[in-house]
Amino acid sequence: MKCIYIALIKAHTGLGAVGRQITGFEYTHAAVCLDDTFTEFITFSRRRHYLPFDAGFMRETRSCYAFGKHKSFKAKIYRIPVNSEQLAEISRYIRTCENDGYIFNLISMATMPLLHGTHIYKARNCMSFCAEIAELAGVRLTKPFYKYSISGLDKALCKCTCFEGYIKKHCEDYPDKYMKIPTPWEYAQKAAELLTELARRIRKYGIRR
Repeated sequence: MKCIYIALIKAHTGLGAVGRQITGFEYTHAAVCLDDTFTEFITFSRRRHYLPFDAGFMRETRSCYAFGKHKSFKAKIYRIPVNSEQLAEISRYIRTCENDGYIFNLISMATMPLLHGTHIYKARNCMSFCAEIAELAGVRLTKPFYKYSISGLDKALCKCTCFEGYIKKHCEDYPDKYMKIPTPWEYAQKAAELLTELARRIRKYGIRR
């Protein structure tokens, strides 16, 4: 039997620091790893470090979490055994998220403390994506996948914990253009594009709470 892994990450970002202040929980990001090398982290996140509105499906590296002066990052990792059918279904779902027009659910992320998660058509954030992967792996969730916060994931997966500590980066291996500084125009443009598309999907398909 194989295993997949879900990682909670203590992000070295300004938003991560704000998140820790608001929630009181150490970890502020979540991702899926398909093997125990922990070199590729599959998630929904920003595509450029300094441009949070340019966000969606991502295959992140350790350098996305340990950049600049940071040589390592803190993580809590859960190991979930899966059979061949479950692994195939997880792989299919990941390909769908990558290739079938999924976007970042900024509205659910921003309103999580107040609304405790919202579902928008083909929109995910790091928490809902990881919760859905956990469900496909056979974890019994007590609420809809889009209702899970980072701390909620921790409670749901606590029995699967296999590691908590610091992970070192090997080298600077950012995804393409990851550290490129955006212009003010790019910042505004990406914010408008994401919010406009989320609004369009809400008008067309509705929103679930």
